[in-house]
Amino acid sequence: YDAVTVGIDFTARDLQRRFREVGNPWELCKGFDSSAAIGTFVPVERLADVQNLHFHLDIALNILQTLQKQRIEGSARVDDIIAYVSRFVTLKIGDLLFTGTPVGVGPVSIGQHLEGYLETEKLLDFYIR
Repeated sequence: YDAVTVGIDFTARDLQRRFREVGNPWELCKGFDSSAAIGTFVPVERLADVQNLHFHLDIALNILQTLQKQRIEGSARVDDIIAYVSRFVTLKIGDLLFTGTPVGVGPVSIGQHLEGYLETEKLLDFYIR
């Protein structure tokens, strides 16, 4: 890999609950149109330590865009994630890996403003529609 970014893979929790209740697979609750938002990629040379990355997501908690925000933080060791996933699937150029769900993740609402950061650099900025 030569670049990294931040991203969000959304889950349609209502569908997930319904599919689980009847014992069906729930891929559709993860793979719908616009279910993943991907930030701008950063070359690894620009990062101090690609094996110790810190990221966070800021979510404005209301449509009026007051200063009240929720911050969700996480960290990642890129080579460890690649090594683990490679035990189960073949990775190819262009594949995207997500770290998993950090503590504090919850529902989002239409109109909320989401901003994703890798270290101190904002790489993702959008509103929920």
